[in-house]
Amino acid sequence: MFNWRIVFKTMGVLTTLEALFMLVPTFAAWYYHEADLGAWIAASAITWFSSWWMTAFGRKAEKRVGEREGYVIVAFVWIVYSLFGMMPFWLSGALPHITDAWYETMAGFTTTGSTVFTDVEAQTHSILLWRSLMQWIGGMGIIVLSVAILPMFGLGGMQLYSAEVTGVSYEKLSPRIADTAKHMWLTYILLTLAEGLLLWLCGMNKFDAVCHSLATISTGGFATHNSSVIGYTPAIQWIILVFMLLSGINFTQLIYLFRGKPHRIWNDEETRWYVSACLIAGLALTIGLLIFTSGSWDSIRLGFFTSIATITSTGFVASDYMVWPPVLWVIVFFLMFTGGASGSTSGGMKWVRIGIFAKSAMTEIKRRIHPNAVIPVRFNGKTLSEQTTSNVMAFMCFYLLIIVAATICFCACGIGFDESFGIATSMIGNVGVSIGQWGSSGCYAAMPDVAKWVATFVMLIGRLEIFTVLLLFSRALWKK
Repeated sequence: MFNWRIVFKTMGVLTTLEALFMLVPTFAAWYYHEADLGAWIAASAITWFSSWWMTAFGRKAEKRVGEREGYVIVAFVWIVYSLFGMMPFWLSGALPHITDAWYETMAGFTTTGSTVFTDVEAQTHSILLWRSLMQWIGGMGIIVLSVAILPMFGLGGMQLYSAEVTGVSYEKLSPRIADTAKHMWLTYILLTLAEGLLLWLCGMNKFDAVCHSLATISTGGFATHNSSVIGYTPAIQWIILVFMLLSGINFTQLIYLFRGKPHRIWNDEETRWYVSACLIAGLALTIGLLIFTSGSWDSIRLGFFTSIATITSTGFVASDYMVWPPVLWVIVFFLMFTGGASGSTSGGMKWVRIGIFAKSAMTEIKRRIHPNAVIPVRFNGKTLSEQTTSNVMAFMCFYLLIIVAATICFCACGIGFDESFGIATSMIGNVGVSIGQWGSSGCYAAMPDVAKWVATFVMLIGRLEIFTVLLLFSRALWKK
């Protein structure tokens, strides 16, 4: 029988965490003497009361989180977090339209980074901080954070961790899954602090340094200025570039690096695919800028910044690539499909899947030439099972089918085909920026309301890597 009480109890604990996170922008509103302080107090109070009610409802629950309960919790927590997370936007009047408030919040927690604010710079410090903080919470994953905390409440986290962590497989750093989650979050926090400090030392003001650090490490891309990071110095852009690159690497591999085991990263095949893609794409855009534009040393920085921001699905913009020659922004568009490494904060297909897909295709060609030969598909020196390869193929098929379905929906809403295709690809990859009318601005305020609701659903599917959401529509999940 489905254990609904444990679902409510777990959701109550997780929502308590959200209420605690809301105290940060509440303090900012008080510190800067902003008029939306009352809205923040009300939103925090409502969130805390709701979390208390859910915890009380599940008080007598069996301390058992099965696979079915795990998938439901992982899928529903993003919806519940967004429902409460949108309240400050709505109550403060920053986004009085429910659709816009919902869109901005879902774009934050899923680290998509697209926005409906036409004038970001007109917003209060508390609103801007909450936008970045939402991305930081959703970047490493709400569940990975909770797995480190749930054992204190007598709740297990293995089912939640396996349903949340992205990629074909996941690796534990220690026998206890809670310790693995703690190591990942400690690394996440240290990277955030390091980037924030470097940005401040290079001339960015303290508030912007905090917001951009939160948005970079989470590969979210919410900026505090309408022009993203275009107006900042080259030194600041180089710092953001480096930390975007690091955030696209599997955090398990980063932990081994900080432990003095750099050979683990070099021996990881997915990391080599990912870094090689960043280098090749960066060189391609740099050469293109040198050929098709006036060309300068800035071409190196802009080419690599744009490629890494797109591959990692961060979506920061150092230059308006829509004014570049079409061949270059077409390259940017196709980079939206890729993503970073599994176990990172980035979106997209992930390079482990792209690598397995490419190797499977090459293996199939060899089998055509040698039909009697046994040619296994290997990744990281290990022979992959048929289940793993079929999982990758199924993911690829669903990924493309969802893009097609979303494109049709956007076209039906009156959006042009080019823009519809770009938006669909951007939303499922949690990239934020796109091509066409919205292009590198990442502002979707003019998009029809129905299209915004479709876009948020696609964001959620992309963030949870398709299967977790699709399982909710499966009859088998709900049968006794």
